[in-house]
Amino acid sequence: MTVELIVLALSAALALLHIVLASHSASFERGYKWTGSARDEPMPPLTGIAGRLERASGNFFETFPIFVAAIFIVTVTGEESVVTVWASIAYLTARSAYLIAYVSGVYLLRSLIWNVATVAIIVILIASFI
Repeated sequence: MTVELIVLALSAALALLHIVLASHSASFERGYKWTGSARDEPMPPLTGIAGRLERASGNFFETFPIFVAAIFIVTVTGEESVVTVWASIAYLTARSAYLIAYVSGVYLLRSLIWNVATVAIIVILIASFI
């Protein structure tokens, strides 16, 4: 298995972590009765850490499919390289740091970290054409 695919698998694990953290924090805030309900009634937005985890999760799932596509393209075309290895590692590292920064409420650094992850995806896509 290539490094890029290993990083993709680890990124999928990070996706699951996002889901678990966001859903459990929502349950802590709203109660497990709400969790077990049909959730038909509108609820106010989540606040504090639960709200941050929900937003961080949403943000992750906006870019994750693009990362998956980029790794798929590089793998299928056989264009793996040192550049794609390090860019994929940069993506996973930045997305992991982003989760921590978002939950911690670090606003400016969080945006910089998001940019690192996004640039990493762009680098992988460009490398697939070279």
